[in-house]
Amino acid sequence: MSTSFADHFRSVSGHYAASRPGYPEALFDWLAAQCPAHELAWDCGCGSGQASAALARHFRQVVATDASAAQIAQASPHAGVEYRVAPAEASGLAAASVDLLVVAQALHWFDLARFHEEARRVLRLQGVIAVWSYGVIGLDDPALDAPVRHFYREVVGPYWPPERRHVENGYRDLPFPFDPIAAPAFAMRAEWPLDQLLGYLRSWSATARYIEARGEDPVEALAATLRPTWGDPATPRGIAWPLALRVGRRD
Repeated sequence: MSTSFADHFRSVSGHYAASRPGYPEALFDWLAAQCPAHELAWDCGCGSGQASAALARHFRQVVATDASAAQIAQASPHAGVEYRVAPAEASGLAAASVDLLVVAQALHWFDLARFHEEARRVLRLQGVIAVWSYGVIGLDDPALDAPVRHFYREVVGPYWPPERRHVENGYRDLPFPFDPIAAPAFAMRAEWPLDQLLGYLRSWSATARYIEARGEDPVEALAATLRPTWGDPATPRGIAWPLALRVGRRD
């Protein structure tokens, strides 16, 4: 794991905010039900706030932090959410103040030993920590799915940071020093028009690194491949992501 912050999303933060998928409401309902209190939730590595507003439905206050100022700048304001630029390893939150700590699709960027120390510091006794990742996108139509998977593996594949492997295996090989809570399965699905899919592909850190290295946008060639099969680009198509969730409690 990296011990220094590298902002892989600075150049694609606009695409990230506009095109990243949302998480199922049932996930946040279930997480809130595991918590002994509902005063403060910390959304750590919040990006542009994909989980933050959902947490605000259940907690009196949500603090959402990210080390990337560009990501925080893209976050949509919400009355129940305070956005801050801060690293995961030094939140600035008071000790024993957090009822729920969530890390959505960001754990692989952290210095884990230092983050776990910070998590134990800020969580209340019996406070809950939940980390999750979603893996490779899948389109319902096999004729669209195949070129997108080829793009992921072969076109931008060499440009993924090494931390990406942790996303693909659902964080199973990362330490998680908390009392485990068995979690139900949750599904991530969306119906997207073509432009939103293309924006999502442009939000990948690997796409940003490809463009930086080669000076061209690889999504343009993929778009030309997808359009004849997609038909009307405004027509929504079914998309799914595998969601891997680990939940624990501070003892």
